Amino acid sequence: MATLIDGRTVAKEVNENTAERVKRLASEGIVPGLAVILVGNDPASKIYTRMKDKKAKKLGIHSVLSTYPEDIRQDELLHDIRQFNADENINGILIQEPLPKHLDGDELLNAIDPGKDVDGFHPFNVGCLYNNVDANYPVSCTPRGIMTLLRQYQVNLDGARAVVIGRSILVGKPMAALLENANATVTVANSHTKNLTELTKQADILIVAAGVKHLVTGKIVKEGAVVIDVGMHRLADKTLTGDVDFDSVAPVAKMITPVPGGVGPMTIASLMEQTVDLTEWSHNG
Repeated sequence: MATLIDGRTVAKEVNENTAERVKRLASEGIVPGLAVILVGNDPASKIYTRMKDKKAKKLGIHSVLSTYPEDIRQDELLHDIRQFNADENINGILIQEPLPKHLDGDELLNAIDPGKDVDGFHPFNVGCLYNNVDANYPVSCTPRGIMTLLRQYQVNLDGARAVVIGRSILVGKPMAALLENANATVTVANSHTKNLTELTKQADILIVAAGVKHLVTGKIVKEGAVVIDVGMHRLADKTLTGDVDFDSVAPVAKMITPVPGGVGPMTIASLMEQTVDLTEWSHNG
């Protein structure tokens, strides 16, 4: 059976380190600040934002959860984003997705100061990532968390064959860029990819972020592969499962993330860690 990549344990270590860094900053009179913008009444978004707010406060980060009605105007949100940009007490800003259809998410995202773009989605920061710029800039939190897991479990990326299933700007595209920057040879697959099995059977590292329940089974995984499952689906019995059929893949893989308890905890831990990064970078020039 594959070694279980324990995201909860690694996330706990990341959070402990983040809390220590927050204490060091506090001794210098600096408190990291995170602003989360939530529009509307999406139940999942409410849960996610509450989790972020609670975790930030637990770690000593100044957290502002800014909520808005479903019918908020674009110009009103832009005004508040600019206020957060100018607020020296706020180091990280994120907009919780999904947004109501009448809002222009791209314009709102582009209005965030790239130096406060804690989600790493601003085109400037994405450009830095794709160009592998030798500088400090934020990156998407889920891929960042996955890279932390791979380091913690000493997965060698140099020269490895990696396949990423999914091409979203949230996970797939930044994940591929991070792997390429770490000298892996990367292929990105999607719902239009033909002969997917031919790709997955060659993958030393397989990262699945397709949003399709149990898309990947043991039959299409290379023996000894490292398998990272980003998917999350709620079954009829209320239990959670992923894009990977864990029961059939675990006997084939060398390492595998569970769902839940794999990638999920790392996303929020990486968000908090990156908030502190942005704080330190802004004060260190």
